[in-house]
Amino acid sequence: MNTSTDRIERKILLKAPRSRVWRALSDAGEFGDWFGVDFKGKAFAAGKHVQGNVTYPGYEHISMDVLIEQIVPERLLSWRWHPAAIDPAVDYSQEPTTLVVFELEEAEGGTLLTVVESGLDKIPLARRATVLRLNTSGWDEQMHNIENHVAAAS
Repeated sequence: MNTSTDRIERKILLKAPRSRVWRALSDAGEFGDWFGVDFKGKAFAAGKHVQGNVTYPGYEHISMDVLIEQIVPERLLSWRWHPAAIDPAVDYSQEPTTLVVFELEEAEGGTLLTVVESGLDKIPLARRATVLRLNTSGWDEQMHNIENHVAAAS
C-alpha cells in the first residue's frame, strides 16, 4: 500500500484468468455490476465520457461520470473523474480530475490487478482530506467487490 497523499494504490491477486478479469473491467455493464454504478447499455471507449447512476445504497441520487483515457486490451484501462463528487448541490466540474489506472498482469494462481488513483494533491485543500479518506476506503471495498465478482462468475 502506498501512503503518499497524491495517490492511492491497491493490488489484489484475483483467482481468475486475465481474460475474465479484463471483461469485468472493460465491459461497462459488467463493471457497473461490481462497482455499484448503472452502466447498462454503455460502452467504454478511449476519449469518451460514460455516465451512470450510482447503485450503492444511500448514494443512488449521484451520477458518476468518467472520461475514458486509455484502453489496452487485457492489460490497462484508465479514466479521469471527479473523486468523491457526492454532494449533488456542488458543481465539481471546475475541480481538477484524478486519474484511475487499472493494470493487469499474469501471476501465479491468477491475475494481479493493480489500481492506482493519482492526482489527489490537486484536489482543493478544503476537500482533499475527505477525498483521500473516502477513496482510500472505497478502493479497499472495490477490491473485495471485483474479487467476489470474478470468483462468482468463473
